[in-house]
Amino acid sequence: MCLVWGTTYLAIRIALESIPPLLMGGIRYVIAGSMLAAILAARGERLPGPREWPYLAVLGTLLIGFGNGGVVWAEQTVPSGLTAVLVATSPFWMTGIDAMLPHGERLTLGRTIGLVVGFCGIVMLVWPEIHVDARGRGFLGGVIAAQIACIGWAIGSSYSRRRGHVSAKDENVLATAAFEMFFGGAALFIAATVHRELGALTFTPRTAAALAYLIAFGAVVGFAAYAYALKHLRVATVSLYAYINPVIAVLLGTLLLHEPFSARMIVGASVVFAGVALVKAR
Repeated sequence: MCLVWGTTYLAIRIALESIPPLLMGGIRYVIAGSMLAAILAARGERLPGPREWPYLAVLGTLLIGFGNGGVVWAEQTVPSGLTAVLVATSPFWMTGIDAMLPHGERLTLGRTIGLVVGFCGIVMLVWPEIHVDARGRGFLGGVIAAQIACIGWAIGSSYSRRRGHVSAKDENVLATAAFEMFFGGAALFIAATVHRELGALTFTPRTAAALAYLIAFGAVVGFAAYAYALKHLRVATVSLYAYINPVIAVLLGTLLLHEPFSARMIVGASVVFAGVALVKAR
């Protein structure tokens, strides 16, 4: 799971060389969701019925539409490795949003300190890159898009926990993921149409291969591995992917795409991960 999802940031960066961002996400998840649903149906497994589709459409729009859409948009101007580190701040948003909701879990002193530490790490990572020129504005826009992705994921996660109309025992994790991917991909398709990306779609062997990898491995295999991990490992162990994915993404981005890598990035990322650890600690 970590190996596959850690490499998706590199694949997204490559696919963006000729495929518009929102359209790329739409193609990826509509095809992946359809493939996974077809595989499960062929195996005779239960798929969500029409009564569950509105809930899954909302969830897919939040988790995939905003979550993945924000990541793809960010990678237009932010290096893939740094994007992965910024996305690792999702626990900050999940904790803060949950604390603001009715009956949410209140912030403790330790978690508040973790939020502050994590924010300081983000500032260390992005501040030197933000200038008044066009490049700096593009970079800042990418950073904001990455945080919108985290917010979408956090709201979607809170909505999923509170909605809970299907018991955990009866829920087919892969079937739910398939429909979430399909509906989220459909939302990205709509956004791509509004943004007039259809006319800019082109493929090269390199970008087509990257998109195929994102569909087959990043989505179908990745979610299957995630479901398997949730079934056989403790949740605390599975959550470690939030720390491992950025490391893989940074290494691949540096080695294969020659993205910038410095001591400041190491220190800043370490501070972010320390903040995440404090926030996630009970």
